[in-house]
Amino acid sequence: MEFLLEGFKALTWQQAVMWAIGGILIYLAIKKDMEPALLLPMGFGAILVNLPLSPVIAEGEHTGIITSLFNVGIKASEAMPLLLFIGIGCMIDFGPLLTNPKLFILGGAAQFGIFITIILAAMIGFPLNDAASIGIIGAADGPTAILVAQQLVSQYLGPIMVVAYSYMALVPIVQPAVIKACTTKKERLIRMKYNAKQVSRLMRILFPIIVTIVSGLIAPDSLSLVGMLMFGNLLRECGVLKSLSETAQTTFSNIITLLLGITISFQMQAAQFIKIETLIIMGLGLFAFVFDTIGGVMCAKVINLFSKEKINPMLGAAGISAFPMASRVVAKMGTKEDPSNHLLMHAVGANVSGQIASAIVGGLIIGLIGPFCL
Repeated sequence: MEFLLEGFKALTWQQAVMWAIGGILIYLAIKKDMEPALLLPMGFGAILVNLPLSPVIAEGEHTGIITSLFNVGIKASEAMPLLLFIGIGCMIDFGPLLTNPKLFILGGAAQFGIFITIILAAMIGFPLNDAASIGIIGAADGPTAILVAQQLVSQYLGPIMVVAYSYMALVPIVQPAVIKACTTKKERLIRMKYNAKQVSRLMRILFPIIVTIVSGLIAPDSLSLVGMLMFGNLLRECGVLKSLSETAQTTFSNIITLLLGITISFQMQAAQFIKIETLIIMGLGLFAFVFDTIGGVMCAKVINLFSKEKINPMLGAAGISAFPMASRVVAKMGTKEDPSNHLLMHAVGANVSGQIASAIVGGLIIGLIGPFCL
């Protein structure tokens, strides 16, 4: 009967802490409805991989299922996060962005915190590859964070993945406070006309193709992310693959998200996760996220100094990559300040520009810092 007690004897306090973390993620997913498709499998996976003698992560003659999923889906090819970008691309309507191209600027400015955080993390003492991987958390884009950390061979891949996805879920909590701190009541009440003119089908089809070509020329390392995102959007806009587009938006994306969530838990093993560096990464990730939001808001305010048609500065916060959470936050804040002020379509335009910008920035970081990490 003693073999029944082997698991209890092998249990460590660090593993018990990871159970608690897993429980918190599950609580946030179920009770608070924060990105349940991601946080629920991540939380359950954190418990699963931290059970002593667990066969789901066993190596050697018997490779556990979580280990296999991680090796094939993330470590070997980054297939899962890249495939998820196809589904995201199918969900995105670039129409609001194409009707107001100025919103492209907000998407770029909302990546400001990434570079400030890279510098700060390097000053603290993180190696350059780890500092860059930590900085990309500010994009609030899980797939991009995974790809950058994996390509730069960061030793903190696990904490970076968990923190990136956690902050994506916390967008509705963090961003409103930051936006209010950076704007005045008068600025938050700015109304914007929405140009409802139809974007031609030809333009919608050409846009993902052009973005892919331009990205490939200026930031080749971003092509895997941008290419999958734009391929998904082309499926949406071509008009002849409606069933495939709908499948990619729903069933396909849900399956990849489910598998990605539980696969991430491979990097949540107590021995790798319970470190002081994890807490520092959480702080730096929050710093990057906050300053990305500030960068977008301040950029909109600067544009207003030179523009007759004012931009509501809150739209700058939607320039981060967290789609569609950031645009929803801005839209809700707009209607809360003035129930007749509808900013959703403008916010969506800024949000999708952030999707493109974060993928390009991720590729630029890999291209610039990768050679120094060999």
